[in-house]
Amino acid sequence: MALIKHLPDLLISQIAAGEVVERPASVLKELLENSLDAGARQVDVQLMEGGTRSIRVADDGGGIAREELPLALARHATSKIASLMDLERVASFGFRGEALASIASVARLTLTSRTSDAAHAWRIDASSLSLTPAAGGCGTVIEAADLYFNTPARRKFLKQEATEYAHCDEVLRRMALARPDVAFNLTHNGNVKHRLGAADLPARARELLGPEFFAQTRVVEVNAGDLSLTGFAALPAYSRAGRDAQYFFVNGRFVRDKLLAHAVRQAYADILHGSRHPAYVLFLELDPAGVDVNVHPAKIEVRFREARAVHQFVFHALQRVLATPLVNALPHAPAPAPSPTWQGQRTLAVNEPAVAAYFDFVGNQPQQNDSRTDEPDADQAPLGYALAQLHGIFILAQNAAGLVLIDMHAAHERILYEKLKNALTGDRPATQSLLIPALLAASAAEMAAAEEHAEALEHLGFELAAAGPGELAVRSVPALLANSSIADLVRALLADLKDFPTSQVIEARGNELLATMACHGAVRARRTLSIPEMNALLREMEATDRADQCNHGRPTWTQLSLADLDRLFLRGR
Repeated sequence: MALIKHLPDLLISQIAAGEVVERPASVLKELLENSLDAGARQVDVQLMEGGTRSIRVADDGGGIAREELPLALARHATSKIASLMDLERVASFGFRGEALASIASVARLTLTSRTSDAAHAWRIDASSLSLTPAAGGCGTVIEAADLYFNTPARRKFLKQEATEYAHCDEVLRRMALARPDVAFNLTHNGNVKHRLGAADLPARARELLGPEFFAQTRVVEVNAGDLSLTGFAALPAYSRAGRDAQYFFVNGRFVRDKLLAHAVRQAYADILHGSRHPAYVLFLELDPAGVDVNVHPAKIEVRFREARAVHQFVFHALQRVLATPLVNALPHAPAPAPSPTWQGQRTLAVNEPAVAAYFDFVGNQPQQNDSRTDEPDADQAPLGYALAQLHGIFILAQNAAGLVLIDMHAAHERILYEKLKNALTGDRPATQSLLIPALLAASAAEMAAAEEHAEALEHLGFELAAAGPGELAVRSVPALLANSSIADLVRALLADLKDFPTSQVIEARGNELLATMACHGAVRARRTLSIPEMNALLREMEATDRADQCNHGRPTWTQLSLADLDRLFLRGR
């Protein structure tokens, strides 16, 4: 065996660089974190060739004194922690004291800095550690050029310039969201890409993620003891094909954490099905002693000391925000003067035949004393009152703010889903026995699924039995779905169940099964609804959690304000 010996310092730093400096974006992240830890109020970033040729970061922070410049480039030298107690309560971005040394081992690095009490700046070259006077204001300028110039094997792993720049751009976005009070400028190959002035979080989020994101978000502000969750969570209408709009910060540090990602996904489970991904900018604040950031050299992973408590807090906080009733989400405006159309809809007693028929259809028996004879009030009816039905698909309604368009199938689907879920929570939904069992032809796979999952189907409110070779008899169904197409509904359920093991099917796929039931039970397109039926649907939406979107994440309504309508017709010009 070879003799044990000390590794050269340069090789040690290059080994560390393999963990810390994965690509130009990794260098930029470390330099930006140093600038923010130094108290910078403005940070200017200049990239050349995606950062592979050079990365220059200039800040107006506190600077580094001349005598400390060589120490700043030494391994495991830092001003941010001094003891194990400090490590257990890290409040700064950096704390390892190895970033600059690692970068200097794989790039040509120079550091220029000046403190407020110094007559001028000083520059140090990382390769020679020589100090020279330099011009410059208070703060620090670091330039890392020719990344991996001395390790060509690593350089071969770098991607095309556009790809490396995209990673650098994403790093700056994360930092800019974490610190909206700091101004950031970014240029690439001499072209200005970002010019972000100091702002508040809403303005910074709107600038970086766009007005489309901001228009589809709910504000998150939830506190529980030492835990606080703030930021913005987008509704499913802004869901994405990838995770490109997911920003989660723990005590100001961007992280990728499986526990937090799972909590968020669970919170969206009732409103975002399939392969779509939610969008959000969320900030979790907690006692630094409750989270360990010393998990990975890249400092993007964390470990919580009370993991389950954090998971449940994030899950319930987001779930509550996303379930905010429509009454709190719609804009309020002075109610318009009563019009002839509204006057014609003043009496909306639920004992009218059409309304009673609707309530029978959704499975909610009306209270005979629940009537409405007063003037329409936008505060009490934020979705307003129905005007007409368009092509048997959409409901047009007038509210205080203007015109509301409702997708009646999507809206009814959400109402049924929430009713089914609430009924299933109690034990099992109320069932309705069919006077004449519904018979449907079934394939061998469907017959097997009906037999294998008989207990799960019964728990959902269905009683199925074989009526002969290739034929199933449906003897009872959930009362909420009694007026739906029984054959289509049962076939859809059997399709969901046939490839799934019987054990814990309700616990594992209960929401998906209920969503299938709601989709097939909801009012179909082209069905004509009367004005009272449409108004009854609107009132049900206002009383239903998560009524903004159907079970597949599609919006159920949209608002056109009077100002929007004026712009469409060029009124006022």
